[in-house]
Amino acid sequence: MAPPAPRQSTQKQSQKHELHEGPAPNVWLLALEFRAFWEFGALLPAWPVLARAPRGDKHSVVVFPGLSASDGSTIPLRRYLDFLGYQTSGWEQGFNFGPRAGVLEAARAQVTRAFNQGGRKVSLIGWSLGGVYARELAKELPHMVRNVITLGTPFGGSHRSTNAWRIYELASGRKLARETENYDLPAAPPVPTTSIYSRSDGIVAWQGSVQKPAPHNPQTENIEVIASHVGLGLNPSAWWAVANRLAQADGSWQAFERKGTFFHGLIYPDPARAG
Repeated sequence: MAPPAPRQSTQKQSQKHELHEGPAPNVWLLALEFRAFWEFGALLPAWPVLARAPRGDKHSVVVFPGLSASDGSTIPLRRYLDFLGYQTSGWEQGFNFGPRAGVLEAARAQVTRAFNQGGRKVSLIGWSLGGVYARELAKELPHMVRNVITLGTPFGGSHRSTNAWRIYELASGRKLARETENYDLPAAPPVPTTSIYSRSDGIVAWQGSVQKPAPHNPQTENIEVIASHVGLGLNPSAWWAVANRLAQADGSWQAFERKGTFFHGLIYPDPARAG
């Protein structure tokens, strides 16, 4: 739930976007994280619909796990994307305990390798902290990245707007307040960018996962789903949204259309509420 390791910033502090400074989700929302078991269980009855999701052009997709999670946590999502014909891979670095020495370098090399081997731009998907990696890599390698999709990623909020910042500092050995000074995390990558989030997220304050309009990149959007944070990568409505976004032809991005989808209205709330 935090930024990668510090680097020299080319922006002055006054030019950085403001972070959401609200509180972390309350204890009741945190308790609702146990919904993740039911979200995973909902995949089976939802499969007839998920199997009819739009299919893309079989380009490469790299999926980054969340804090303290490994590629094992993203296996269901990656197998689903494999079923739809994509060439998927995990981040291949074991458990994600933050940007320890060599982590970002290895992630950068992996994206470069996938780009070179496939001969086409690579899509990046990141769950929670993994989404921060995806967004920052896209900023560094826009010529290699096709689009970015994040799941419950707190790029727009301060570290205290999550319930996991202490775990991050313990696992990574880094101070978040110091690290965030070196990045403009709320700034959108210069590629099509989708943030999938939930207002009932018990780990990350949903306001910190909303991408504000980006003058330099009009191809950004927010998709609200009804999900827990732990279950976002296992949630049928999130899977459908991911499949829909990946299926777009390179260079012909269109905003997510809720009308006409099986889950319209009830599953995908009105995007105007995200303002």
